[in-house]
Amino acid sequence: MTPNELIHHILLAPVDLLWNGGVGTFVKASSESQLAAGDRANDAVRVDGAQLRCRVVGEGGNLGFTQLGRIEYARSGGRINTDAIDNSAGVNTSDHEVNLKILLDRAVTAGHLTRDERNELLQKVRDDVVEEILHDNYEVNLQLGMARRLGPAMVNVHARFLRALEATDGLVHVACA
Repeated sequence: MTPNELIHHILLAPVDLLWNGGVGTFVKASSESQLAAGDRANDAVRVDGAQLRCRVVGEGGNLGFTQLGRIEYARSGGRINTDAIDNSAGVNTSDHEVNLKILLDRAVTAGHLTRDERNELLQKVRDDVVEEILHDNYEVNLQLGMARRLGPAMVNVHARFLRALEATDGLVHVACA
């Protein structure tokens, strides 16, 4: 079997978890053309959201699904977050790294630390930062799961809140049934 055939079969496999860590758009909606996916390189392997037989999708990359493909998969019973949620550990890591470097670079510029001391300090806090990021990512997914589970029971609460927002500043316009 060719590499493209193998990828296509993996996408359609009956598994608990399909982890998409690759580059490119692998899933579109059946209502979309290949052109709508905007990724000509993966046209040969791409599948429709309704064709997936996995129970859950996790995404380590970005744009693995078109938005309509994501919706089609979820409407077919699959569990999927937005790629921004599944890739939040990567984004969170980048944010922590950038903020730490900004803070420590200011200390280097002010003469409070040498460049070597800065680098040593970054190495020293690395494991703590990783633990914090993983904990944050776990908590985000736990809260999303609870929101999904409790969402239907909270519809009236959310509707009242939106009506209150609309009444106070006029910036939120919603239609509540």
